[in-house]
Amino acid sequence: MSLDKQSPLPIYYQLKELLRENIVSRKWTPGTMIPSERELSERYEISRMTVRQALGELTREGILYREKGKGTFVAEPKIQQALTSLTSFSEDMQTRGKHSGGKVLRLALVSAPVRVMEALKVSPDQKVLLLKRLRMAEEAPIAVESCFLHFPNVQDLLNENFENTSLYSLLSQKFEITPTRAQQKVEAGLCSSREKELLMIEAGAPVLRNRRITFDQTGRVFEYTESAYRADRYIFQVELDTSKEVRE
Repeated sequence: MSLDKQSPLPIYYQLKELLRENIVSRKWTPGTMIPSERELSERYEISRMTVRQALGELTREGILYREKGKGTFVAEPKIQQALTSLTSFSEDMQTRGKHSGGKVLRLALVSAPVRVMEALKVSPDQKVLLLKRLRMAEEAPIAVESCFLHFPNVQDLLNENFENTSLYSLLSQKFEITPTRAQQKVEAGLCSSREKELLMIEAGAPVLRNRRITFDQTGRVFEYTESAYRADRYIFQVELDTSKEVRE
């Protein structure tokens, strides 16, 4: 493939799409080091500034990533999660054929912060269970998740091993709790210093902050979760249906 220098399309954009095609067609697979700025500049007879612009946009889109002193590489495809279904992280990875795991950062009964009390509808004197985990996909860190739980005998979860266990499966099997509905909000933010270390990203890197209140089959709130996902590895997807009546 070549660049059309007579085309009204900017040269950097043509190069960007040409490189993207190499990735989509699997000519370049994840982890492949692509040609350097100098090599691309000489191959297509364009300026290095033009090459740098194309590579910069692909990097910001999470399609490429740079390693200082080594080069530019093809990134793993982003994981897409639909916001129209209520699934756990483990279940979501399983449907994609990916191995999921997690490192437990904290598992304890704690006093609920005000926002958690409001979400779980508990009083200041009631304890809630905090399960904080680093969520992994194919042994790569994807998200930091803090899950606050409140229901009868929730303290029994202190004896469970959550390294490779689905919380929702455990709740269904041992507590007869089935997640049926949730209220979820997603917003963009910047990683904290602790999130930077855990997710192995640069300082100030973007994250997707997800807050979810989950209800069981009786309509009772039992879970409030706050998560920070790597924005370069994760996409939240919503399907819109215009066939349904729109009401003001």
